[in-house]
Amino acid sequence: MIEFYTWKTPNGRKVAIMLEELGEPYRLHPVDISKEEQFAPGFLAVSPNNKIPAIVDTGAPGGPLPIFESGAILTYLAEKRGRFLAATGAERFKTLEWLYWQVGGLGPMFGQFGFFALMSKKKVPPAIDRFRTEVERLLGVLEGRLSTSPYLGGEHYTIADMATFPWMAAAMERMQPALGDSLAQKTAIHDWLARVGDRPAVKAGMKIPA
Repeated sequence: MIEFYTWKTPNGRKVAIMLEELGEPYRLHPVDISKEEQFAPGFLAVSPNNKIPAIVDTGAPGGPLPIFESGAILTYLAEKRGRFLAATGAERFKTLEWLYWQVGGLGPMFGQFGFFALMSKKKVPPAIDRFRTEVERLLGVLEGRLSTSPYLGGEHYTIADMATFPWMAAAMERMQPALGDSLAQKTAIHDWLARVGDRPAVKAGMKIPA
């Protein structure tokens, strides 16, 4: 059984999608970050960085295994079940390459841009311009990849797509006014969003927690 700690964020939905794709039995533990529940001592024991998502695999060899960081969780679950990450070869490393690209680039930059451009009551033009420039660059990188490959890892849907989809779905919902044509004109990204978003497990994972 997987004990799954999450909230309604793109990072949390990555793992929800993976669990739904695998049909992995899990018990949901909502962690309401708006109420700072991520700082509760019980959650700290699972996630030392006070961030969602996190899991505990109660059936792991050697006893219950807690794992935090979305990229690590996706990799662990993929290797545990032998799905959505090639065991060897170029597609394995392309998948990991794009997974790390999302974790280290797309997610943090979208988060910063969203805060300064949309959420902050005090507007700081240099910060908005800085993060808009980087988000636009990353969108160009993503568009370039998806113009030559149906999925981020190559010919097959993988954990790299699961990691990136919730962030791009959130961008489509909330950031279009701030990004304008730089997002609207990315046809390969739009096609990929439709292709991935049509999967039943993706639709289910994007609603967790309800």
